[in-house]
Amino acid sequence: MLAERYPYYLANRPRQPNAELAVTDKYSGEVVTHVAVADAAAVEEAIAAAVRVAGPLRKMAPYARQAVLEHCVRRFQERAEEFALALCIEAGKPLRDARAEVTRLIETFKAAAEEAVRGGGEVLNLEVSQRTEGYRGFTQRVPVGPCSFITPFNFPLNLVAHKVAPAIAAGCPFVLKPSDRTPVSALLMAEVLAETALPEGAFSVLPARLEDVGPFIEDDRLKLLSFTGSEKVGWDLKARAGRKKVVLELGGNAACVVDADQGERLDFVADRIAQGAFFQAGQSCISVQRVLAHESLYDALRERLVARARALRAGNPRDESTTLGPLIDEPAARRLEGWIQQAVERGARVLTGGGRRGALLEATVLEGVPEDASLCVEEAFGPVVLLQPFRDFDEALRRVNDSRYGLQAGLFTQDLSRAMRAWDELEVGGVVVGDVPSFRVDTMPYGGVKGSGLGREGVKYAMEDMTELRLLVLRHG
Repeated sequence: MLAERYPYYLANRPRQPNAELAVTDKYSGEVVTHVAVADAAAVEEAIAAAVRVAGPLRKMAPYARQAVLEHCVRRFQERAEEFALALCIEAGKPLRDARAEVTRLIETFKAAAEEAVRGGGEVLNLEVSQRTEGYRGFTQRVPVGPCSFITPFNFPLNLVAHKVAPAIAAGCPFVLKPSDRTPVSALLMAEVLAETALPEGAFSVLPARLEDVGPFIEDDRLKLLSFTGSEKVGWDLKARAGRKKVVLELGGNAACVVDADQGERLDFVADRIAQGAFFQAGQSCISVQRVLAHESLYDALRERLVARARALRAGNPRDESTTLGPLIDEPAARRLEGWIQQAVERGARVLTGGGRRGALLEATVLEGVPEDASLCVEEAFGPVVLLQPFRDFDEALRRVNDSRYGLQAGLFTQDLSRAMRAWDELEVGGVVVGDVPSFRVDTMPYGGVKGSGLGREGVKYAMEDMTELRLLVLRHG
């Protein structure tokens, strides 16, 4: 169970000036705990502390930063079931999904611990002409300085980890605003960070009111803003961010192409698509939303996918047998229910699902959805997948690209030339061949193009954003 109340963390220390933020159980809707909310003065104090500690943290030896991250790994392992239950309650994740997220949290911190001592720099050959004879160049990476992180509700541990762990490895202090829908997970992480030898001011985790969030975005003392969330909010934040670096991960409506040569492995394909579409109740930026299947196997894939959707068990996420939990709240479920109804009114056919009970929306499979319907062009962010047949492979690629988003795409094919053509032609940050676009390893470069954002996550790649190159030129001889 959750504690009765949770403090926020300011400059590494817990503070409980109030308990104003009520956190609900996303299945029952009942208030289960209260969290302290930071005011404008607390936000200012946190930023000022991050600025003061930037120098000492930069000088903290890489092995010492590694020790901090390794301590976190041990403590996350020890508290894994507690963290999973918190996710289950505050985010509505079925326990198996919650445990998987805790596993990824641990993997992300492990990867950061390894990167912390690898350093970053190279020796440059500057003797490229007679003019530069006798010159050598050297580079090193130095921390960019205080960072600002704003995270969403759908992965309250792992999306926080993708910002926090690289920042520690790189030597950057940070202020973090977690989602007010799921703040407990980030505060549990802060409990563990507070046990470490990080210097005072290295981190602050501050649930805050909307009117007090401005400095997270606009304060020039913060040198990088990393935001994960909606497209509309993300681009607005970039416009307000001034001269600081900005990294945005803004979602998508991911497509998956199933080529004609997949007939013999169609059961595997259907299993993976169902997992990619309905895992986390579809509340993932790379959830499978659009499936383009070759016409020769369209009917067979449709039959299999409908059967898998019907086999999911919706209900209380604390029940070990539950495989489909609620959306984050009832308005989110009503929005998606409305999009389904709008598509049906325009000729779409619901093959299974479509029903709603509170925040629970049934796993839903549709076909014949108009390409300009909200359900197709927007990010559904729920357990809904659309089926479309295709005849020509290049036409399928064109339809994948017919989106303002470009995060990841999936392709099931045995044809290497088609896999390479998809890699060349698809306007996305990543192409996953042999699996769904929902596949992610926490060490790989992850991020999108077009409306899906800019910059890359993944520990090594996030650290590149959180550091700057410093050059030394040496003339010798």
